[in-house]
Amino acid sequence: MPKPIVAIVGRPNVGKSTLVNRLAEAREAIVHESRGVTRDRSYHTTDWNGRSFVLVDTGGIESVKSTDIFAPHIREQAIAACDEADAIIFVVDGSVGVTDEDEEVARILRKGDKPVFLMVNKCDDPSSEDEKLWEFYSLGIGEPRPLSALHGHGTGDLLDDIVAVLPEDAVDDDLVEDLSVAIIGRPNVGKSSLTNRLLGANRSIVSDIAGTTRDAIDSFVDHNGTIIKLVDTAGIRKTNQVHEDVEYYSYVRGLMAMDKADVCLLVIDSSIGVTEQDQKLANMAVDRGCALVLLLNKWDLIDDAQKQEELKMSLAQRMAFAPWAPTLNISALTGRAVGKVFDACLAAAAAHSRVIKTSELNDFLAGLRESGHTVSDKGRRLKLMYATQTGTEPPVLTFFCNFPDLVDDNFERYLENRIRERFDLVGTPIRLRFRKKSE
Repeated sequence: MPKPIVAIVGRPNVGKSTLVNRLAEAREAIVHESRGVTRDRSYHTTDWNGRSFVLVDTGGIESVKSTDIFAPHIREQAIAACDEADAIIFVVDGSVGVTDEDEEVARILRKGDKPVFLMVNKCDDPSSEDEKLWEFYSLGIGEPRPLSALHGHGTGDLLDDIVAVLPEDAVDDDLVEDLSVAIIGRPNVGKSSLTNRLLGANRSIVSDIAGTTRDAIDSFVDHNGTIIKLVDTAGIRKTNQVHEDVEYYSYVRGLMAMDKADVCLLVIDSSIGVTEQDQKLANMAVDRGCALVLLLNKWDLIDDAQKQEELKMSLAQRMAFAPWAPTLNISALTGRAVGKVFDACLAAAAAHSRVIKTSELNDFLAGLRESGHTVSDKGRRLKLMYATQTGTEPPVLTFFCNFPDLVDDNFERYLENRIRERFDLVGTPIRLRFRKKSE
């Protein structure tokens, strides 16, 4: 059975993400003074006295009259979190008092039968906390309790009480993924739509407004017995266009997701074409040693053969540094070719972790020497004597030679191309190392 789930809900800007970070003992949720920073629901595993459970951070629930275009979607995500939760933490702001939005959240929670803990946050001074509590009895949720998510006051008692109401028969084993996949791309290229299509559920908010996803959202899916963790990241803009603090944090979260990923799915908007930023994102993935699959999304909008050919040529030019990355023409909207995405991920991951026998590498070198192609300079002639694999994820191949300084970019590209012709390494970068070895 999966871990118990505890949802944290409330109106915007009451400190829900701060509480998540405090309880999870990590700085995973983005915290900012602006309203509406958290939009999708995000999951964070924590442990208290040997009991492990999952915290769900949700967006702030606003009034049904709110003019915020995202408000209905955020509300839907928060209600979904409550539906799947075993217990709920309702956070209110003790420095402000009861608001119409608090009453709206309370009305939603009173309809359910889950244990609800009403926590009055921002009670940073224990000597004056009682006077902040009395008016929150009017919400009809139960006894309000003081909390300071910022300083940790009240969190220990809260955790004790949460653990006491969680299902006893839940298994505490972690769900360990076999493969971690980060979905990356510029804003508004269809990453969240693709995530939802792959999961078969509305797991992430989808909108045609750039910048909808703020945090990196983790989801797990079982694909033919392989547990895949999908990370839907915020759209990554050019760094000189990242102005807001929140957007900068989202940018950093996206980079962290790439650092942890085995495979990066780079989503490209076919209707716009391959941009310089797409090229930079692919480079970032390669630099981090990730396997890479290119997804030309919105392919259904390109119905002209000439435009399709122009797009393929642009892709070849922009991604000339990674010709080994497979490309799929997909449509997250219609589902075209989306069923092939996981198989492409698994193939790229297999190449990413491949181990080539030393005997096979040296057989390859023997054939290469027979071709006679090498590098020479001022009477010195490069000779590759033997090779071995010294790393994986991505594969690292070390060549022992007489003059490593003779290896230039042209020869390294030539050698990589011959290696890829001989060994199945589609979808993964490889690293070539050259070390001095006397004859």
